[in-house]
Amino acid sequence: MLSIALTGGIGSGKSLAGEFFQELGAVVIDSDQLARDVIERGTEGFDEVLSRFGDEILDDGEINRSKLAEIVFKDENARRDLEEIIHPKVRELAIKIAARVPSDGVVINQIPLLFETKGANRFDFVITISANLEVRKARLAERGLKSYEIERRISAQASDEERESIANCVIKNEGSIDDLERAVQGVWEREILPRTKK
Repeated sequence: MLSIALTGGIGSGKSLAGEFFQELGAVVIDSDQLARDVIERGTEGFDEVLSRFGDEILDDGEINRSKLAEIVFKDENARRDLEEIIHPKVRELAIKIAARVPSDGVVINQIPLLFETKGANRFDFVITISANLEVRKARLAERGLKSYEIERRISAQASDEERESIANCVIKNEGSIDDLERAVQGVWEREILPRTKK
C-alpha cells in the first residue's frame, strides 16, 4: 500500500485536490473530518475537550467549533492543549482506516499540520498544495471568514516555504478549478501510479 500525505495551508485548495485524488481511485483520509469526529458528543475526546475548555464552548450540548476556534487561535497554549487531545486520536483512527485498504491501494492522508507535527517521515510520499497569500485570503473571505480570523489562522500555520521543504511534489493552485484538476491528474499519472507498480 502506498501511503501519501497531502498538505497545504488553509485556503490552499487541499480539500479540493483530495476530492480529485479520490475520483482517480485513492482512499482519502481527511484529518480535519476525523478531528471533528473524535470530539463528537459521547466520545472520550468530547469529555477531554470539555474538561480542558469548560462548558462555555457548548451550544445545545454540542461543542461549538467557532467558540473553540476563537479560544485556540488567540492562545498558543490552548491550541497546543487541544492538539494534544485530538492529534493522537486522529492518528489512531487514520491507521485503522488505512489497515482496511488492499495492499495495492493508495491512501492519501489530508493533513493540514503535517510540517508542524513533524509527521512527514510517516509517509512514502508527500504532496504540498501551495497558493500565494492573497489568493488564499480571497478564498477564505469568500467562505465568510473575517479578516482578523484569516490572519490569525494563517499565522498559526507553517508557511508555504516550510511545507514545500518537506514535499516530494508541490502543486501550485492559483488558477481555476480545472487547472487544479489537471495538475492532480498529472501527479497521479507521473508520480503515484508508477510507485504502485514497484
